[in-house]
Amino acid sequence: MKEPVTCNLPICNSPKANSPRVLMAMSGGIDSTVAAMLLQDQGYELVGVTYRVYDQISQACMEKEKGCCSVNAIFEAKHMAQQMGFEHHILDIRKDFNDLVIRNFIDEYLQGHTPNPCVLCNSTIKWGKLIAMADELDCDYIATGHYARIGQQDGRYFLRKGVDETKDQTYFLWTLTQENLARTIFPLGELTKPEVRQIALEKGYEKLSKKSESQEICFIPDNDYRTFLAENVENFTEKYGPGLFVDTSGKRLGEHRGFPNYTIGQRKGLGIALGHPMFVVDIRPESNEVVLGTREELQGKTFRAKDINLMKYASLPDGFEVNAKIRYRNRGAQASVYHENDFLRVEFHEGMDSITPGQSAVLYEEIDVVGGGIII
Repeated sequence: MKEPVTCNLPICNSPKANSPRVLMAMSGGIDSTVAAMLLQDQGYELVGVTYRVYDQISQACMEKEKGCCSVNAIFEAKHMAQQMGFEHHILDIRKDFNDLVIRNFIDEYLQGHTPNPCVLCNSTIKWGKLIAMADELDCDYIATGHYARIGQQDGRYFLRKGVDETKDQTYFLWTLTQENLARTIFPLGELTKPEVRQIALEKGYEKLSKKSESQEICFIPDNDYRTFLAENVENFTEKYGPGLFVDTSGKRLGEHRGFPNYTIGQRKGLGIALGHPMFVVDIRPESNEVVLGTREELQGKTFRAKDINLMKYASLPDGFEVNAKIRYRNRGAQASVYHENDFLRVEFHEGMDSITPGQSAVLYEEIDVVGGGIII
């Protein structure tokens, strides 16, 4: 197959009056701020926007400098835009975020799945709102601080991994449509995180250059999803309370706290001692059973995926070879894909640990995103 071209927007040297207008999504953190700096240096006219998605009332979260859970981040983004001399808007999307992202997060756990809310948020909330707002404000493009690149081949746009593969965020962006990609700029795609910090330092933003970042879900304080479910699901303990641990043959092993408190692949925090390591290999919501097994029993070689979004190619032949990632920090493994009606069946060449319903499966051809789907 021919080599695709990298399609991050070229340097803009046009006069200010003719400069492309870009809607810059700003979180108040270092990545989106440096992305804005780079676009300004290239001559683009910027308009800033920051989402108000969730009011985090946890004092522990509010006290943290990192993360997007506090209102402080919104004001930091607004302050940065003012310092850099462009207009800034705050977009209140709390209702949509609650109705779509948080509701889905809860529902998925109550079905025994492990959701990835950032993937859903990007497709249904962030890019949808960004494109609409860009149209309203006469912006040609939208930009974010994600570590990713955009390629183009045969009239199609697709994601390419960022140069800094330790920060690459294409896994969370596989749902973006052709329209989304055609209007998106990722200024940080060719940079590493240390280079981004150095840019902030050289431009006189020493505090920003040292700012930490969060790996947490924005509405889950300290990544404690179990407490979140207990506080946000009516009669959670009564409805989803104690059930049975069983092994893969159905033998009863002990009692657990309720199936939503466990995820596929979990070994620690099971609250049961069996004399040897055991992992969660299956969750059965209908009987409130959590199945424990050995590492060998945790492995699988095939799964089906729904809600497929193809990027690099409009269609895939059966047997197409990919590198399939089933978690963000998963390095991926070689696999073949096959069509099954509206689903894709993915067959790993070797066994893979913790194939988890609800998680995203993202398919790569070297550094290019072929497409993705949700594991079922």
